[in-house]
This record gives sequence, structure tokens and C-alpha cells, in this order.
Amino acid sequence: MKKIGKISMVGLVFALLNCQSVNYSKMFYGDVQPEKVSDQFSFTEGPSSDQQGNVYFTDQPNDKIYYWDWKSNTITEFLGKTGRANGTHFDRDGNLITCSDDQGEIWKISKDKKVQVILKGFEGKRLNGPNDVWNDSSGGMYFTDPLYKRDYWVDFKQEIAHKSLYYRTKEGKTIKLETFVQPNGIVGSETFKKLYISDIDAGKTYVYDILGDGKLSERKLFCEMGSDGMTLDKHGNLYLTGKGVHVFNRHGKKIYHIPIEEDWTSNVTFGGENNEVLFITASKSVYTLPTKVRGVK
Repeated sequence: MKKIGKISMVGLVFALLNCQSVNYSKMFYGDVQPEKVSDQFSFTEGPSSDQQGNVYFTDQPNDKIYYWDWKSNTITEFLGKTGRANGTHFDRDGNLITCSDDQGEIWKISKDKKVQVILKGFEGKRLNGPNDVWNDSSGGMYFTDPLYKRDYWVDFKQEIAHKSLYYRTKEGKTIKLETFVQPNGIVGSETFKKLYISDIDAGKTYVYDILGDGKLSERKLFCEMGSDGMTLDKHGNLYLTGKGVHVFNRHGKKIYHIPIEEDWTSNVTFGGENNEVLFITASKSVYTLPTKVRGVK
């Protein structure tokens, strides 16, 4: 009887955790709407939070990186001439890693704005245009390389026919992992040992089990929705973007939608003092939305 009781208790705990992950009333404040912080940009993208909760994001057409200071709720320019930075993510040492697609590169930018180009191509060929990146705690990074031909590219010639997911080791070796129709948003969690990637033109988001540095399980379909950007909360809910922000529970079931009155919602992350504020990049604007949950760091 005692053994059955323990099993039942474990089952109850998992049931409660699952209910918590799908009950959006415990995630969002019903009377709180997204607040537009600024609309001074051309197209915002690539938000990522530093260790203090400030959020850095890009305005790719204007070739600039800005940051949102949560204490003052203000926007400040961080860097110009960013290599046309798109997606970003902070590494374990606090450097901002950027997908700078002007020359098909990935940059590392320190807090004092020192720039280092850490990846220029794959097997001697120019990358199509790195789009989004997620750094693991061992010093490696996963990144997507779709192809969106930019009007500011000069004499561009596609040198890699496939559009793929890659892993760059901490030693600097780059490995091609898998090919997609048009890979885009990516996010991972070492807590959940999961990596999510959107194949935006296929209208699908996939999930992998992280088995080691750059080692993944076979991909599994997570949901029938593509996404430009994405983030995770501590309950394992996945936030996808497009027309507003769409929230899916860990089982791939859509549980909530946050409407954003812009043509396109490109990306989303958590920031703020307690990592409880959704920071949303959408067309010419950026928004914040306080929540009852915390993001995965």
C-alpha cells in the first residue's frame, strides 16, 4: 500500500505541474496589456537578456543594436555598424553573440563594444545568412542559416545550396546538423534538455533532446506553426511569434495568444529584474508585458 501511495503522490505532482503549465490565468494578468515602449525603428529583431535583465535587440535595416533598461524603461543605442545583426544571444561569459548576415558572419561583442568575428563561413563557403543563435553552457552554440536575400548585400552569390542548423564548438569547429526548408527561430534549455527550431516556410516547429555538446536526438514535430523567433518559460511553455505571440505548452498544445497591433511580430524574450517581463520586437516597435512566470535563462 505504501508503494502505491508513493506512486500516486508522484502522479499527482506531475498532474499539478502539467495543469500549472497550461493554465494561462496563472501565467498572465488579465487586465495587463502589452505596453509600447518605442516605435522609433525600421524593423526590430533578435532580443536577448543580459544577466541584469536588460534586453538587447537589433534594428537590422538601420544596422544598429539597442538595449532596454528595465529600471528606467528607456531605450539606448548600444552599437552602430553591427554587420547587419539579426538574431542575438548572450554567451556564458556575458558577450553578445550576433548573427551578422551582411557578410554571412557571427560576431562576439563584449560589453565594452569590442567586436570579434568568430565565424565567417562553412567548409570554405560563405554562409547564406545566419539568422538566430542559442549558446549552451559549455561554450558551444547552435545557429540557423536560412536564406533571405537582403537589398543591402553587394555582389551576393549563394555558395551553400542547403539551409541548415549548425553547431559551433567552443574550440571553433562548425558542424552541420540538419537541413530544413527555411530554418529560423531557435531556443534551447539545458534544464529541460531540449532544443526547439522553427522551419518557418514549412509551417512547423520541431523539438530535439539535447544529448551532448552538438549532439541531438532525431527531431520530433512540436507543433504545426512556423515562427520567426521564440523563447521558453520555466514551466516549459514555448512562445512563438508571427501575428502576435502564440504560447504552447510543453506538449505542443496552443494555450494562449497575445495580440500585437503591428504588421509582424518578429521575436520575444524574457527580461526585467526577475526575468518576468516579456519583451516583444514587432515591426517598427518594441513592447513589454509583465507576466506571472519567469523565462528560462
